[in-house]
Amino acid sequence: MTHGTNAPAPRASSWSLPAAPRLPLALAMGALGGWMTDLGFPDGAAWPLTIVGVALVLASLRGRSVGGALLVGAVSGFAFYGTLIEWLTIYLGVVPWLALTLAQVFFTSLGAVIITLAWRWVPRAWPGTAGRLLLTPVIVAGAWTLREAVSSTFPFGGFAWGRLAHSQAEGPLGHWAAWIGFSGLTWLLATLAALLVVVAIESREGVLRRSILVVGVTATALVWPAFPVAVTGTTTVAAVQGNSDAGLFAGREPGDILQDHYDATVPLFDTGLDLDMVVWPENASDLDPLRSELSAAVLDQVSDRLDAPVVVGTITVDGDETFNSALLWRDGEGALDQYDKVRPVPFAEYLPAREFFYPLAPDLFDLVPRDYAFGQRDTVFDIDGVMAGIAICFDIVDDDLVQRMVDEGAQVLLAPTNNADFGRTDQSVQQLGIARLRAIEQGRSLVNASTVGASAIVAPDGSTIDALPLFEKGTMVAEVPLSDTITPAHALGRTIEWFAILLTLASIAIAGVSARREPA
Repeated sequence: MTHGTNAPAPRASSWSLPAAPRLPLALAMGALGGWMTDLGFPDGAAWPLTIVGVALVLASLRGRSVGGALLVGAVSGFAFYGTLIEWLTIYLGVVPWLALTLAQVFFTSLGAVIITLAWRWVPRAWPGTAGRLLLTPVIVAGAWTLREAVSSTFPFGGFAWGRLAHSQAEGPLGHWAAWIGFSGLTWLLATLAALLVVVAIESREGVLRRSILVVGVTATALVWPAFPVAVTGTTTVAAVQGNSDAGLFAGREPGDILQDHYDATVPLFDTGLDLDMVVWPENASDLDPLRSELSAAVLDQVSDRLDAPVVVGTITVDGDETFNSALLWRDGEGALDQYDKVRPVPFAEYLPAREFFYPLAPDLFDLVPRDYAFGQRDTVFDIDGVMAGIAICFDIVDDDLVQRMVDEGAQVLLAPTNNADFGRTDQSVQQLGIARLRAIEQGRSLVNASTVGASAIVAPDGSTIDALPLFEKGTMVAEVPLSDTITPAHALGRTIEWFAILLTLASIAIAGVSARREPA
């Protein structure tokens, strides 16, 4: 009698990797994958390594128990975020870096469990070729997108830094941001990574068929055209980088940062340029021109000599409330408009639940002596008929806030920021990368003006119109394209994100119920 176990293996299984690595190997894969994922982000910008790194993390979660998934998810999350945000240690030390990293590890661990369940149940519920080779990678990627969506919004507004989409700031897939937004781009990248895993481990299909699948999907993603953006005009912008030591521990005298940015602007005075606006960074006027005659006089002079309004960052006070603000200032008229940062950064610009958190680390939280209030004003300035959206520093990571700017009529985005607290780390180029993707996503030019860099003017297609070196005083002057185009990403808003989440949860739930009904 011939037993089935002695029959030759089908040719289709002639090349494949083990479907479920043992836990020690999975932990090593998770750590390596988390580290490699970071390499695709600015300043490394080796974008293929992000996809390979995510593939390693996803592969490490196949065949895991819930406990094993939590452990592997924690290791991979720590390797990724611990590397990505090491810039927090420059002036603030290890504690804030460790706290934020562990907060993200909490989410990556829970997300890893969902990914493990997707690997376990979905191909069993849909065992056909399409289910195993297409649906399963899409749902696994949806689980990654779900985790990212939650951690980007919760708690206290979340930490939307390090989304997979950000790795494509200068990559060939960045143009997808205009079609499907940041969450959609994350879903696409995670799907490509999951397809790599399927190609490596799927033993019921031939190598050629598996390879054709991943090559075909990748090629389609790469050759898909950029969304066309119609230019409706231009505006001439001068953006200033004062190279000012504007960090938390700088110990500057009041007015020094204002002086730095004035000095950087002076070379423009006798150039005869016909400017439409001048953009100074966040906190460029460390004296509030609404309360300081000196600051008001300086801005008056800049506006008068350049015959253009000045967008300037400062700290304003209204009664008992303090705001991180941007003012639109014109000589002889003062502040024509004001934007107050709508969502200050928790644990940096305000301390949530101060009575609870402060006793836990009083020395650390003494660095947040005041709580900036949440702004209630609109997000755009009307600059002589040009509608400019204002995103102060970390505003640029907030999907809803950027969406609101365009809804309120923004034809160009201004992103004043102060990166002085992070030294010569990757933080400033990471932030510029996010801003670059925002320009693509919304089909708007973007002016990123920093106190120390990275400062750049970015076109709606993400290309650089002008830029300044880090830690050098200077100005950028350019004809900046304007647009009223509404991209598919803007029109869809969070629709794709919600679709990914609901499809993922529904598929895993159905597959889980189906698995429980299978006979033992």
